[in-house]
Parts: sequence; structure tokens; C-alpha cells
Amino acid sequence: MAEYQNIFTQVQVAGAPDLGIDNDNRIADERYGTPVISRLLGWVGNAQVGPVHLGMYGVIAVASAGIWFVIVGMNMFAQVGWSIPEFIRQLFWLALEPPSPKYGLSFPPLNDGGWFLIAGFFFAVALCAWWVRTYELARQHKMGKHVAWAYLALMWLIFVLGLFRPILMGSWSEAVPYGIFPHLDWTAAFSIRYGNLYYDPFHCLSIAFLYGSVLLFAMHAGTILAVSRFGGDRELEQIYDRGTASERAALFWRWTMGFNATMEGIHRWAWWFAVLTPVTGGIGILLTGTVVDNWFLWAVAHHFAPSYDGALGYAAYSATGG
Repeated sequence: MAEYQNIFTQVQVAGAPDLGIDNDNRIADERYGTPVISRLLGWVGNAQVGPVHLGMYGVIAVASAGIWFVIVGMNMFAQVGWSIPEFIRQLFWLALEPPSPKYGLSFPPLNDGGWFLIAGFFFAVALCAWWVRTYELARQHKMGKHVAWAYLALMWLIFVLGLFRPILMGSWSEAVPYGIFPHLDWTAAFSIRYGNLYYDPFHCLSIAFLYGSVLLFAMHAGTILAVSRFGGDRELEQIYDRGTASERAALFWRWTMGFNATMEGIHRWAWWFAVLTPVTGGIGILLTGTVVDNWFLWAVAHHFAPSYDGALGYAAYSATGG
């Protein structure tokens, strides 16, 4: 058992709950909830749940997100005549839509996009407050700010979709609706409207970083689990005092991939790949409609896509509103 463990056979040591550190800021005094131990969660990660620390910014974030959730939910509920069965049945198709194009950047009536803007405001407040909370907790614990900067990359993409690009386009109607399938419909229509988003080079980069980060994280997690019997999970020790786990992992990567990242370097690879996914994606979205009206025509002009006479003629015809 101790020699080889997997997700089903791993040993779970149950002891007193870990309440965390106390430091000069006495943030331990603001922790709430009695910790509980879950064997089920222990199969995939840490078995302890709680306590929770919110702080002022956390409270603002949770309250704002709650207001956003209620506004969106009540608007969807109203669309089905306040019928609970219909709400459940149609939930995936319901949406809180942005204002119509005729309102531009003005504030529309509540039932014609006003609720959407109010919900978006509280959503933005929640995101910003949660970022400040993340940054402050890292500072108080004397940690690096890597999590905060990664979260900021996500916020960049969200604000491009719902704030920056609509402002540059001069209409709140360009924002993404709140809803599951309507959000997917918006994505498909957005791509078709601007000549296939797959020809957007920044979208290409975003997908490459997305798949790359998935591959890197999966390979790194698999490698560390594979050498955990040799102490590979104690990565900090392996960074400054390379041991047999680090040697075996490096040899495995050199023999399978042709190169190896270090115990420390692999985390920088994975962090950058993951962060660059929303950063490049946001750049691509921001350029769409503001700088480039048709990505297929742009790709043909820059020798990025082959020029098919029929397809090019159809794209040009579509671009003229035909």
C-alpha cells in the first residue's frame, strides 16, 4: 500500500483539522466555519473543507455576485411566467439579453436591457473585489502574487467581452448574454458574422495555449504522481536538492519529449501557457469588428488562408450585407 498508491488505494491520514497560520495581521480571527473531513474529497485532493476566510472584500464580492445571480435568475424566471417546472425544463435555453442596438451606449428600460446592465455592474464589482481579496491574502501570507495575476488574465477576457469591446463598438448590444445555450449561440453567431473566428491569429494562439496548458498540467501531474513514491511530491526539496525522483522524472521527459523542464520550471511553463490563453483570446476578440471586419478575407490577404474563388466570392458577398 505504501509502495504504490493510486486514486483508489491511497492512504488517507485523518487527524486534527488544520486551521492554518496566524500572522501579524491576525487574519485567523476572521475565519469562519467548523472544518469537516470528507473521505470522498480525499480521493482527489485535500480531505478538509473549511474554515473559510472572506474579509471585507470577500463579503463585497459574495454579496455582489449574489445580487447578479438573483437579477439574472429572476429575469429568467419571469420569462416562463414564474412556472417552476418550465423554469427547470427551459433553464439551458433561458437568457438575460443585452440591450437592442438602437440604445447604443445609453441606459435602456429595465425590461429591454436595463436589468442586463445592472447585473453586469454587480458582476464587475464581484470580480474586482474578489481580485483585491486574492491579492491581499497573498500579500498577508507573504506569498507571490501569481494567483492574482492569473485571475487578472481571466478578468481581461471577461471585460473585453462585456465592457471594452461594446464601448469601442458603440453599443451594449455587442455584449455576451447571460445564459448557457444563448451564450454558445452568441459565440457561433459572432464567428459567422466576422468571417470565421478560426482565422483570427490571436484566437489560434489562445487555442494553442489552451490545449498546451491542458497537456502540460496533465503530464506534470502524472509525472509527479508517478515519482511520489520517491518523494517527488516534495517538489520544493527536489528543486534545491535534486533527488532520485527529480532524476527519474527528468530522464522520463527527455526520453519521451526530447527535453525536460525542471521541478520549478514546469510550473512557470504551465502558468504562462494557462495565463496566455485568456490574454491572447481577449486580444483577438477586441480586434474583431473594431479593426478586422472579416477574418477570412484578412487571412486570405495575409496568405494565412488559401484563396478559393467560390469561398472568397461568398465571403465578399456576405461582408457587403448580401
